[in-house]
Amino acid sequence: QVQLVESGGGMVQAGDSLRLSCANSGRTFGAMGWFRQAPGKEREFVAAISWNGGSTYYADSVKGRFTISRDNAKNTVYLQMNSLKPEDTAVYYCAARLGGSVSGISAEYRYWGQGTQVTVSS
Repeated sequence: QVQLVESGGGMVQAGDSLRLSCANSGRTFGAMGWFRQAPGKEREFVAAISWNGGSTYYADSVKGRFTISRDNAKNTVYLQMNSLKPEDTAVYYCAARLGGSVSGISAEYRYWGQGTQVTVSS
């Protein structure tokens, strides 16, 4: 059974940094992505990385502040978040797809984690 487990969320102040981790159950997937959902809003794409880490893709709202990376030996994907803003407050979800190329479309991701809360105060 596939499991994706996020960790690293928390409460920080604007300008601070956090690093989220997503560990999977031992299977190396294709592309991996991070999405987020704020209260009262739809889930939105944040970042994605190809199966070998050679290609990344970011939402405009986080470009230059967030960095996605992966360590296939550890079956773990990371999201380094710098210069956090209050509007980054959301539940962050890790997702995995079977295809190897990056995608910002949530429907293309087959497996999802339970999410980790990130709260940024001003």
